[in-house]
Amino acid sequence: MTATIVYDGALRTTATHVKSGTSIETDAPPDNKGKGERFSPTDLVATALATCILTTLGIAAHVHDLDIDGATCDVTKIMASDPRRISEIVLVFRFPHSKPFTDKQKLKIEHIANTCPVFYSLHPDMVKTMSFIWPEA
Repeated sequence: MTATIVYDGALRTTATHVKSGTSIETDAPPDNKGKGERFSPTDLVATALATCILTTLGIAAHVHDLDIDGATCDVTKIMASDPRRISEIVLVFRFPHSKPFTDKQKLKIEHIANTCPVFYSLHPDMVKTMSFIWPEA
């Protein structure tokens, strides 16, 4: 078992990771009758894509001697209706300025970003827009 989830009422849940005991609370967004005071379930989907990419890049960084410590990602989730769903996730990655990347390393990083497990798990109709901001040489 991965997690247990409790519906707390008022459109909120608490998800507890079984192995670690850590918890995440969710709230419905204001445009769907919630208060928007926590991540919404769809926020977590968009955030999962970014965290999966950064984690997968971290694994590759170790193998390929890349320095990505301090890399960040800004996540924007765009919703659609009929049916209500995530239509697009926009990710903007920024990499640390401590060490420039070669063109080959940049291509490797962009390839990994487009092949992480969450990327492959999302519906192919969902648009995934990614941009990469690199340190200057």
